[in-house]
Amino acid sequence: MPKANFIPAADQEFHAWFEHLANNLTIEAGLTSDDIAAVKAAYSDFNDQLINVTDTSALAKQATSNKIDSRQYAEELIRSLNKRIKAHSDYTSGMGAKLGIIGTSHQHNLANSRPVLKGTDFTGGQVSISFTKYESDGVNIYSKREGDLDWILIGRATVSPFIDKRPLLQIGKPELRSYCAVFMLKDQEIGHYSDEITISCAP
Repeated sequence: MPKANFIPAADQEFHAWFEHLANNLTIEAGLTSDDIAAVKAAYSDFNDQLINVTDTSALAKQATSNKIDSRQYAEELIRSLNKRIKAHSDYTSGMGAKLGIIGTSHQHNLANSRPVLKGTDFTGGQVSISFTKYESDGVNIYSKREGDLDWILIGRATVSPFIDKRPLLQIGKPELRSYCAVFMLKDQEIGHYSDEITISCAP
């Protein structure tokens, strides 16, 4: 009994297979020159679209990283300027309200609070961890990968989200990463550790 028609499922495997097919079809296989031309045109179009998808994904990841860096710089600059404005002799609460640099009166009791985390996989080992900050100075972020016995501190973040840029332990192989965080205030951890979140990191 003849086997069913074979077409690879994964795009990269299909791409290599399709290229080989397009380059090896001949009229001796019972095809016309128009048939062969149509296959070659279809391969060329798929090749272009695959390149476009790959480039777009890379550009999106870079754009997200650039946005995060830009916001972090802007927030640090604004905080510095806010301190100078509020320390000025002519500063009034009305001026602060007009500029929108006065926060709400509601304060979280950090000693009884915990960050809320949300993770997004950007593939290739890059993970975005967004978190609630409230009135803290930021959070310490801990992580544990498959097989790890202990949590390790991977960074302190003053602006959400935090980007974990560690490469995958094995290139091309997915891995699970768990994360948790705790608030920081005046260089000291305060409050409770967040609930653990687990992210599946795709190659």
